[in-house]
Amino acid sequence: MILIISNNNDKTTTEVIKWLFVMKKKFIRVHEDEVFEIKVDKKNVFVKSYRNQFFLDEITSVWYRRGGIKFKRLQYGNKSINIHMNEAQHWLEDYVIKTLESKKHINKQSNSHVNKLLVLEQAQKVGLDVPFHFLADNTDELILNNTITKSITGNVLLESLNKNSNGIMYTAIVDKQEKENFFISFFQEKIEKDFEIRSFYLNGKFWSMAIFSQNDDKTKIDLRRYNLRKPNRNIRYNLPQSIEKKIHRLMGDLDLNCGSIDLLKSDDQFYFLEINPIGQFGNVSADCNYYLEKEIADYL
Repeated sequence: MILIISNNNDKTTTEVIKWLFVMKKKFIRVHEDEVFEIKVDKKNVFVKSYRNQFFLDEITSVWYRRGGIKFKRLQYGNKSINIHMNEAQHWLEDYVIKTLESKKHINKQSNSHVNKLLVLEQAQKVGLDVPFHFLADNTDELILNNTITKSITGNVLLESLNKNSNGIMYTAIVDKQEKENFFISFFQEKIEKDFEIRSFYLNGKFWSMAIFSQNDDKTKIDLRRYNLRKPNRNIRYNLPQSIEKKIHRLMGDLDLNCGSIDLLKSDDQFYFLEINPIGQFGNVSADCNYYLEKEIADYL
């Protein structure tokens, strides 16, 4: 039995599931709004929610896509007993998560979010070129128009309280001095690129795509500012084996077996930008005819 942990409306998950239907493979899809109870039957542990139920030893492979398995906690009236039982329930939940992660898997709930700053440091240690970057709370020492700023966090979406006007934090060029200090922010040298590369990685294999975003002023700094009238040209691309080997080592050091990797090509140099373990890869799959959804289904 294949276990898929995802959000209700994630389209990528649905595309993979279509392949599982073709392959006639049994699977369970866990949604983000499910809450599980941990139970035992004849010495075998199983978990149960309002829509799913499975024994741990039934699961042969796990794909952590988004969301996560959540558990119902029992509460006790006595404060001391409640503290003790909370700890007991924590370790029971930890056992369930780690048991599932010990199965054949694609990504893990426990390390689905990576620290961008630590990843860049580790990338340099394995020999990848990384644009010069630093943290600052003012613009005093920035080189204007030659420095960009981007979010430190993995999530660049800003959700409004009414959910009707969400915003995106785009990468931007710093073109003016600020008079006052601000919250510590991430700054990076602006690299004049030939093109960008989005590479999907799964268990040692790479599927890469070159994105010619520099030819459009709208996408030149941040390709997520999509130009729907005149989309960027995207083509299949093969990274040099030396770069793939370094990224493979980086993924191993980070205990990741899947992810979307972003790089820049500038002259004869490749610059590593970031890894998103649960990043989007649908456009890489579709534009390059890689059928990555089938690759994932095959592995599971």
